[in-house]
Amino acid sequence: MKPIAGVICDFGGVLTTPLVEAFAAIQEESGISPGSLAEAMGRLAARDGNHPLFELETGRISEHRFLESLGAELGRTLGRTVQLHGFSRSYFANLHPNQAMIDCMRSLRERGLRMAILTNNVREWEPLWRPMLPVDEIFHHVVDSAFVGMRKPDRVIYELTLERIGLAARQCLFVDDVDVNCDAARELGMTTVWFRDNAQAIPEIEAAVDRVT
Repeated sequence: MKPIAGVICDFGGVLTTPLVEAFAAIQEESGISPGSLAEAMGRLAARDGNHPLFELETGRISEHRFLESLGAELGRTLGRTVQLHGFSRSYFANLHPNQAMIDCMRSLRERGLRMAILTNNVREWEPLWRPMLPVDEIFHHVVDSAFVGMRKPDRVIYELTLERIGLAARQCLFVDDVDVNCDAARELGMTTVWFRDNAQAIPEIEAAVDRVT
């Protein structure tokens, strides 16, 4: 039996500080609660038949259209004009590299493992997030939902990532901060680490890579 030969890692909330911190800053600036945002997106999904966040993360709608629709829906509910076009500026101003996890990923690359990022992301955000870490130094491949038209936890995006790094699921470790994304990877046969914080995740990653599967 062979040890882990590849690592597939999420971006936001794993290689960065927690996403909740960035969203909390946006809430403070805008006065719009996460609950209000979720409810507005739910109403848009019911009206249009597709969840707007999923459409955004698969590149089927632009960031501009997403924010226009969401702002209009919030405006109807809150009874005031809502402008969301500063969202990405505020989001990335409050999202920072998680240096400990970046160093962990770099060490795995140096040990000869095949490395990939698998991220649900926004097409227009690529120029903002990629400079946050040495992507090309550490990772052989980046699979970005907005460019491939599929997203986690859909099985097909995991299969695409495995195809690109040239490994079977049983040879790979998957790291993500969303439990359902880990569940989907595990169902395919990957070893998984559900990231909660560095103190928990880094030892689990190191143990999984050193373990013979």
